[in-house]
Amino acid sequence: MSVGEFDLIYRYFDRPVNDPDVVLGIGDDAAVLSLQGRAVVAVDTLVAGVHFHDTIPPDALGHRALAVNLSDLAAMGATPRWYTLALTLPKADEQWVSEFARGMFALAERYGATLVGGDLTRGPLAVTVQVVGTAGERWLTRGGGHAGDDVYVTGTLGDGAAGIALVNERADALGAEAAALKERFLRPTPRVEAGLALAGVASAAIDVSDGLLADLGHICEESGCGAVVDVEHVPLSAELLAVFPPQVALAYALGGGDDYELCFTASPANAERVESALAACGTRARRIGRLVEGRDVVCRRDGEPFEPPARGYAHF
Repeated sequence: MSVGEFDLIYRYFDRPVNDPDVVLGIGDDAAVLSLQGRAVVAVDTLVAGVHFHDTIPPDALGHRALAVNLSDLAAMGATPRWYTLALTLPKADEQWVSEFARGMFALAERYGATLVGGDLTRGPLAVTVQVVGTAGERWLTRGGGHAGDDVYVTGTLGDGAAGIALVNERADALGAEAAALKERFLRPTPRVEAGLALAGVASAAIDVSDGLLADLGHICEESGCGAVVDVEHVPLSAELLAVFPPQVALAYALGGGDDYELCFTASPANAERVESALAACGTRARRIGRLVEGRDVVCRRDGEPFEPPARGYAHF
């Protein structure tokens, strides 16, 4: 017996809703939400062969599709509330859909996000998630930086890009370090708690999706300034350095993308506030440079000019 669109929706995506602000959820032409305050909205699409290999485990894809959107809310200092899902499938594979939903809902429950609607259709594998969050009186943007501000990044960089390289090369015999890098790509951790902690402390922020230098460039463009990055301070994980030579690891960190860490700026006068805010949510960050007059993002290594091999990912 064939499985229809609505069978899949009601079987795998329609769950009890405990959020009193969801007036009407899955099952109608649109959701009805009770909203107080400011809504923060983001959307991302993941396409097979472009953003992920079509052999990706479905639970990892479910996690990743939601995580990259929650990362956008994190960069705005917003609290996740609701999301919609548009899922395009080549065929109605119940086991695949069940595992995809499991990975997605596990992450959603961690951050208190409720699925309120979406669409299911047939075609080449693609996933679009739209998230809605809320923000208080203070939130983060790309455009609040000033020359003289310090530039920071959370966590470590380069792991996501290294992970996708290993996945695409089907490198299955390189040990625990390589497995950890692949996991960083497959199941990134959105820095929601850090974004909330930095609202009102940081001056500008962005999530590192297309590469550190490219994304820092967006902050500079919107803030009307340039930046200097001291590449010896860019944090690299032990796993990355165990699998790749230092120069390759640094190239992944500067231009690879897919890390979903936060790159943010803050006045030097707020250095202690940055440290205490992130310590309270258990997130590490490192100062890697500063904003300067001008428009360019330039790199230095031990005080000398350094030209990176790549600056980031571009879709077109």
